Amino acid sequence: MGVKKNLMLSLTCVLALAIAGCGSNNGTNAGNGGNAAASPEASAGAAANAPAALTKIKVALDWTPNTNHTGLYAAKELGYYEEEGLDVEIVQPGAAGADTMVTSGEAAFGISAQEALTLARLQDVPLVSIAAIIQHNTSGFAAPKDRNITSPKDFEGKTYGGWGSPAEEAAMKAIMDPEGGDVKKVKLVNIGEADYFTAVKRDIDFAWIFYAWTGIEAELRGEPLDMLYLKDYAPQLDYYTPVLTTSEKQIAEQPELVKAFLKATSKGYQYAIDQPEEAAAILSKAVPELDPELVLASQKWLSPKYTDDAARWGEQKAEVWQNYADWMYGLKLLDQPLDVDSTFTNEFLPAE
Repeated sequence: MGVKKNLMLSLTCVLALAIAGCGSNNGTNAGNGGNAAASPEASAGAAANAPAALTKIKVALDWTPNTNHTGLYAAKELGYYEEEGLDVEIVQPGAAGADTMVTSGEAAFGISAQEALTLARLQDVPLVSIAAIIQHNTSGFAAPKDRNITSPKDFEGKTYGGWGSPAEEAAMKAIMDPEGGDVKKVKLVNIGEADYFTAVKRDIDFAWIFYAWTGIEAELRGEPLDMLYLKDYAPQLDYYTPVLTTSEKQIAEQPELVKAFLKATSKGYQYAIDQPEEAAAILSKAVPELDPELVLASQKWLSPKYTDDAARWGEQKAEVWQNYADWMYGLKLLDQPLDVDSTFTNEFLPAE
């Protein structure tokens, strides 16, 4: 789901984030009017419980809408945000990226990833992860079946298409070394934002994708893949991607708003877990330019993975943050250790 552009945006915006202002009063402007997208039955219940004035806030996505985001759209459509007194606008990140929007106060909440937040925190960017949208990393290296890449060692002699980040080669090395592979025998080329399906037919043998979107699309196209998930080969790469973020300023000044937002968002994701077909329909209705067949297939695959083996949706573990940061620091991709305790919190999640 846009893993290349998402991470590239995050990496290039980190320094800008470090000097970004946090002066916006996003989350404090109240307005009248409800959620026009709410279903009739949900709206009736919400209207009885919602305050007359709703607090307007923005949530910035990390990429174009997809099934990573379904819980947000479900919470909006079903009136869960209204029940908590919120009028939520879901926006795409634009050129600056969601992290910049949240840090500057343009958006109260955003979607990011553990990789980006780790780098941002070490640049003194005051972002905090408040929920893991998916419990385990669903990304990995994918190749068409005819390339015969069934283990990391098979990367040798093949061409990888990426976006030019040192983290790519490091991740490749992390899963190749235990298999006796040599990352120096892989040809690395920068394909930028090129479409995966076009690139593997023309320029490359494999790339880094999220299976829930590109992998499912490959299934629907009848173009099966060999998928090597990072988490299956290197535990330190089983990190949280994506995550929901807010700013330290938002937490300090409006903790009850953060709690209310997460209460409603948790209900939205639980709805997507329990009713993937209905949730997919909500996303397709909200974003009609998406392929509804892809949305439905992706949602069915992804819904169980939102919570997976966690006690509740959104739960984050310190060791997941620590393991990834220690790995990055050991490779000298970070110039200092990460203060994990200030980087994430479970404080605002609804009780189990």
